[in-house]
Amino acid sequence: MPQELDQIDIAILNSLIEDGRKSFRQIGREIKISTPTVQARYRRLVNLGFIKSVSPVLDMSKLDKKYQKEIKSISQTKSKLPMVKDDDKLSVKVSCDFCEQPIHGSPKVIKFGEYERFFCCTSCRSLYKEKYGGRIHSLSNEINEF
Repeated sequence: MPQELDQIDIAILNSLIEDGRKSFRQIGREIKISTPTVQARYRRLVNLGFIKSVSPVLDMSKLDKKYQKEIKSISQTKSKLPMVKDDDKLSVKVSCDFCEQPIHGSPKVIKFGEYERFFCCTSCRSLYKEKYGGRIHSLSNEINEF
């Protein structure tokens, strides 16, 4: 007999589709149900075989240009990342979370809770802290409480 999905199941699935890295706690807060309920519902969906896996979705356009040829074949075949020689590195293009300009060199980083934000310069990092300081503080406090 088919198992019906209710609004809670659908809300959990939509939340995971939006960002599969969310914790059960984050999902519970988002859809206003308890963490154990999210866990139980998730486990049931896995056991039913509806959720087969949680897989990363990669943005291949962020890889360095020297791999563009391999990237095109990857996106066509949906296979693995390009092989990298021992003396070579695979690099990911990163843009500033404040001004959205490309970051050259080492990014300036803010870590809070489960999050990391990357900036091109200390000015952008400071302006970001100034603009979102209250939210950063509240997220850090929420995580420290649990």
